[in-house]
Amino acid sequence: MAILLRQALRYGIAGALNTLLGYLVYLLMTFFGLDPKAAVSILYPVSAATGYFAHFKYSFASRRGHGSAAIRYAAVHCVGYGVNVGMLYLFADRMRLPHQAVQAAAIFVVAGILFLLFRYFVFAHPDSPAAGTGA
Repeated sequence: MAILLRQALRYGIAGALNTLLGYLVYLLMTFFGLDPKAAVSILYPVSAATGYFAHFKYSFASRRGHGSAAIRYAAVHCVGYGVNVGMLYLFADRMRLPHQAVQAAAIFVVAGILFLLFRYFVFAHPDSPAAGTGA
């Protein structure tokens, strides 16, 4: 349990710094007229790339090789991106809620999903059952 809490705290710190900057840029881009889903489509891969090394070494202290972790990381971020754009489409486009609020909520929803997938799939020790390789 202590490891889980430490990972969650480190994930939160690394993610908060990365996400805060990304959200501010998102607000700026949409303020100047860029469609919210286009802004997310531009910012999401940049944010994911900058977060990789922080999460690999700092948040999860992964012992997995970079090749395997990077492929899993990219796959998991495809899920996160889909959830993010899906939330914008459903809540902002279809339900007409303010995109700024939807994106703010999406940050927390996607972060929770990513934490679980990072911990149990991307950065789990390669020999653990949680890593999907069996033990």
